Amino acid sequence: MTNLVYSKTLTTVAFDADDTLWHNERFFQDTQAQFSDLLADHADPEHLAARLLAAEKRNIGQYGYGIKGFVLSMIETAIEVTDQRVPARVIAQLIEAGRDMLAHPIEFLPHARETVQAVAATHRVLLITKGDLLDQERKLAQSGLGDLFDGVEIVSEKTAASYAAIFARHGEGAERGLMVGNSMRSDVVPMIAAGGWGVYVPHGVAWEIEHAEPPVDAPRYRALDDLGGLAWLLARIG
Repeated sequence: MTNLVYSKTLTTVAFDADDTLWHNERFFQDTQAQFSDLLADHADPEHLAARLLAAEKRNIGQYGYGIKGFVLSMIETAIEVTDQRVPARVIAQLIEAGRDMLAHPIEFLPHARETVQAVAATHRVLLITKGDLLDQERKLAQSGLGDLFDGVEIVSEKTAASYAAIFARHGEGAERGLMVGNSMRSDVVPMIAAGGWGVYVPHGVAWEIEHAEPPVDAPRYRALDDLGGLAWLLARIG
């Protein structure tokens, strides 16, 4: 990156990746629908979805976030709901579905590319995401945006402590930083707790695990309809 003249208030802007810059959750929803069809003789969709969500919550600590953990949780759930009688062909189809997800080309969300380019001209920009390391690296490389980021952090969890450390490492601290993303729980609430700005950009159906109440009374909380409004917001913040 070239040397830039930063504003006195806000110097560093970080973007989430999945469902902020490009589509992600809809591929999980599509695969879960396939999972429901495969197990239709053993559980109704609502019960199966609840069992899968419970497995995902149990397994995050061991598998982390991302496609691989999702596939393992589907296999575990399939074994449970069939009393360990799940056909091998079903397991094979779930593994193949995971491979398809890992190979799927990225699809940018509206205004994503031009917004990152515009912000990179005025601020230090970071990418902060969580999930499988190899998959996130693949998507970043495929995006063609890699050279615009002054730092890339792929973390196991997004917390106030992790934001404080990242913005201290790549900037002037969280108090002079802003995080934008589609997850209230991961992108907004902990960033505000760290002393920075949290900007919520909703996108479709959010994963239940990522739900949190918006911090509407926090002076550094903002919400945008889409990324197209971010440059305007940065100008207002100063």
